[in-house]
Amino acid sequence: MEENAGLVLATERYGSAQSWKYLVKDGGMERRRDGGEGGSRGNSVVGFFKSVFLPQGFPESVSDDYLQYQFWDTVQAFSSSLSGTLATQASLKGVGVGNQEATVAAATVTWLLRDGTGMLGRILFAWRKGSKLDSEAKKWRLFADVLNDVAMFMEILAPHFPACFTLIVCTAGIFKSVVGVAGGATRAALTVHQARRDNMADISAKDGSQETLVNLAGLLVSLMLIPLVTDNPVLTLSLFFLFTVLHLFANYKAVRSVVMETFNEARLSIVLRQYLKDKRILSPLEANRREPVLLQFRTAAPIKLGVRLQDVVQSSEELSLASKENSRPFLLGVTNGCVCVCLGPEASVCDKIRATCQAVWLSDKLSCPTSRNPPCAAAKQQSFWAIVFESHKVMEANFKPFLKGVEAAGWDVKRTLLDWDEWRVEWKTKRS
Repeated sequence: MEENAGLVLATERYGSAQSWKYLVKDGGMERRRDGGEGGSRGNSVVGFFKSVFLPQGFPESVSDDYLQYQFWDTVQAFSSSLSGTLATQASLKGVGVGNQEATVAAATVTWLLRDGTGMLGRILFAWRKGSKLDSEAKKWRLFADVLNDVAMFMEILAPHFPACFTLIVCTAGIFKSVVGVAGGATRAALTVHQARRDNMADISAKDGSQETLVNLAGLLVSLMLIPLVTDNPVLTLSLFFLFTVLHLFANYKAVRSVVMETFNEARLSIVLRQYLKDKRILSPLEANRREPVLLQFRTAAPIKLGVRLQDVVQSSEELSLASKENSRPFLLGVTNGCVCVCLGPEASVCDKIRATCQAVWLSDKLSCPTSRNPPCAAAKQQSFWAIVFESHKVMEANFKPFLKGVEAAGWDVKRTLLDWDEWRVEWKTKRS
């Protein structure tokens, strides 16, 4: 038995951070940690905090950008917590806290009006923009935080305009309701991206724990700030602008750190244009770095995906034109300067990516000065169909190698974040 002493019977590990060996010793079995027992106290403390605030299986169970995103998200949450304290103090002062002439009824009515308008704003925003929050999560995440800072700034200024106080706080309430919808929905979309082991709930729960800890730290700092800023509007505004700058900077860095491997319209456009330019496929990291994260006005022809048939063609002749040289389960057309795509019910994810690529090429082509301002309406429509026919040829020549290249580069083409509407059309014209 002495000859077998120290023989490794088995090994085990917990994630990638800790591993153990089972050794033969004195006729029995001993469990020993790799690397010895030195520093076990420090490791146990670190392990405790990891288990409390990080998802199980970290870092393998989350995306590579998780830690960087959470760092900047923590910084923005802390600065937002401090700004929120200043805004809350101003709101309470505005409704009459500390003022002997103020009535409870007047303060209650103001609060109820603010909450009521906020509820309406939440419903309207979710109705109008709910479908955009998945496909453009980064943009709306940053937009929500900018709007939150605007709302808090309005609350700080409101007490200085007593005649318009109710209007200002109600407007700020609407803004904050939009922030609640956009911020919560986009956070869920980012959690889907970060979850690599179907562990969305665990990541979301640990994110809540991190945010609670940050808010607790913000609360302690706020207790020290309140005596300093009371009845001192200059200091209040100065600190608010300082926290706001930090908040916006941290938010920008947070959304910039996210590297999503699924295509939305912006990322697909960036990768496709680079491929058509020099046949080079951008990696997810390269494309995400180029992706715009600020809401901006379109410079190219807008694209509408999954529209009704009448948005693509207005006659049987145009339907024949749209299906000419097109054996795919989608139709493309140009209506009022917009590239419209009509989708068949049998279309696959690959078909959706191809249709969007073709729409992006059409949009770029229509945005060129040479494709604008034809001499008359009939010639204009004829010119549009000529460009559509050309787009079919471009995709036939380029799409297969493009799709193969993006898969090899690490893009997920089994699902997308493309903003398709729900219209599906079966057309009767024979497709060759």
